[in-house]
Amino acid sequence: MANPTLLSPRYRVLLAGLFSQLLCVGVARFAYTPLLPVMQQQAWLSDAQGGWLAALNYAGYMLGALVAASIHSIRLKDTLYRLTLLLAVLSTAGMALAESFWLWAAMRFVAGFSSSGAMLLASGLILHWLISHRQRGELGIHFAGLGLGILLAALAVELMRRLALDWQVQWWGFAILATALLVPAWAWLPRPARPLPGAAAGGQRKARPPTRTFMRLMLAAYFCAGYGYVISATFIVAIVEREPLLAGAGNWTFALVGLAAAPAVMLWDLIARRIGYLGALISAMALQVVGIVLPALTNSLAGVLASAVLYGGTFLGCVSLVLTMAGRLYPQSPARLMGRMTLAYGAAQIIAPALTGMLAEASGHYDTGLWLAGGFVALGAVLLIWLRRVDQTAQRLDTEAKQAAAR
Repeated sequence: MANPTLLSPRYRVLLAGLFSQLLCVGVARFAYTPLLPVMQQQAWLSDAQGGWLAALNYAGYMLGALVAASIHSIRLKDTLYRLTLLLAVLSTAGMALAESFWLWAAMRFVAGFSSSGAMLLASGLILHWLISHRQRGELGIHFAGLGLGILLAALAVELMRRLALDWQVQWWGFAILATALLVPAWAWLPRPARPLPGAAAGGQRKARPPTRTFMRLMLAAYFCAGYGYVISATFIVAIVEREPLLAGAGNWTFALVGLAAAPAVMLWDLIARRIGYLGALISAMALQVVGIVLPALTNSLAGVLASAVLYGGTFLGCVSLVLTMAGRLYPQSPARLMGRMTLAYGAAQIIAPALTGMLAEASGHYDTGLWLAGGFVALGAVLLIWLRRVDQTAQRLDTEAKQAAAR
């Protein structure tokens, strides 16, 4: 690990966010995806149970998002952020304690809660530090940690599989890795200073609340995006491993998802400057539809790898574009909008894996779930196309994105 004294304060803060993503999202949340087929083989976890564990994970994330959105004190947010780091380690270790569905359910719920710390709390704390130190508020490095976390989880499981380690030992391995990641995630993000009285409002842009039409259609579209995201995020390794011709390629496919996701935030930010935030979001969702349904159309390795690139390169772009729009509409408190958006996104993530797991158990394959997910994302893109045509808030956001490119 790099000597922190050799890094500027800015990069220490950004890397703290990256390590929090590796810990809370890469390990605590996404280690489950490549370990799901291992647990199905060794611990007799059924498709339906696998879906319910994923649903509970996202329910935990949803609770964390609600708590994060309800807290206004920056110092209390910092305290909760550090608590979620500890919970990420404990919930990862807890998965290895016993072969019990109810223990796993509790641990996946806690892990989901912890992942809100990296996705929402850390991003807010980092933005607060950057803005208070008069630096550009960008989160590309922070959100690259999500893609790198997926890559880390996939490669770790592949390594442990080659060492013939069983599912419990693999979870213990992830717990050790989580403990190592905890150190920079905790130490490199300074505790926020107490705000000076009357210092908050000076010189900052005022909130420009969106129209009701914008909120209704955006919430519906983001629900659709959440439904599509969670199916591949949860089941992609299990889907690939069930194809006889692709057995052994599941972890490498998931690694490619992470690799494609790592630069996605910066890529879609550049695209948004050309075609606007809504234009970029529509494009990302259209590509994601193709990525989601490809495994249902073909069992070839090329098709699966193309699916991984299209899915990995778009899902995080959708989240980052919505986060950016929230920051534009509520510069001083983007959590006001993101809390509501995350509820829509999270509700889909609870419903979708449970339903898909039951469909897979009934049919013996995931194709129906993939087509349903692709249909939801396509519907979301159509809603955004309509929103872009009729709504002033959407049109203003697109104009601002293009003006940023001209500066």
